[in-house]
Amino acid sequence: MRILTLATAAILALSTPAFAKIATGSSVADMTVIDSTGTSHNLSDFEGQRVVLEWTNEGCPYVKKHYRTDNMQDLQRKATEDGAVWLTVISSAPGKQGHKDNVGVVNWQAKYDVASTAVILDEDGTMGRAFSAKTTPHMFIIDEDQTLVYQGAIDDNNSSNPATIDDATNYVREALADMDAGRDVAVTDTQPYGCSVKYK
Repeated sequence: MRILTLATAAILALSTPAFAKIATGSSVADMTVIDSTGTSHNLSDFEGQRVVLEWTNEGCPYVKKHYRTDNMQDLQRKATEDGAVWLTVISSAPGKQGHKDNVGVVNWQAKYDVASTAVILDEDGTMGRAFSAKTTPHMFIIDEDQTLVYQGAIDDNNSSNPATIDDATNYVREALADMDAGRDVAVTDTQPYGCSVKYK
């Protein structure tokens, strides 16, 4: 599993003004990150694959709801088995809830059997603000043409109670199923819920 660290000086050359919400239907083909070995990657590297972005914070009760029940990991496994790239993003600043260094990420991955493709450490919040990520979790799906096709909540029940998962409509699962079937994504924008992203 790769650990990706957002470069402090990275420029997200997106087609919208800095820190504005990226509209669903927009191209998001240019996002540069640097991994823990110093290798640079760009979102354009994933052209032809779906990309799921998941903002997380281990200390958030809404994140705990999905990780302690294996709900998030189940989504990660299914998506990546189907060929998607799943990037888990931590935008918590140093000293704030949910912040992790590389060692902390490795321990967290082992503890929860995290199945995402990679973890991005966005300490300065550049990526989070570019996507206007507001909560943990906050979910985004990018299609094979590098168009944003979904953004918002993981599901339609904004409780932190794990017992609500089974009866909830999972927007991420449904969006990916629509894409599998060759349909347009039926629900493209929802209100995210959870803890606020702990930006610096």
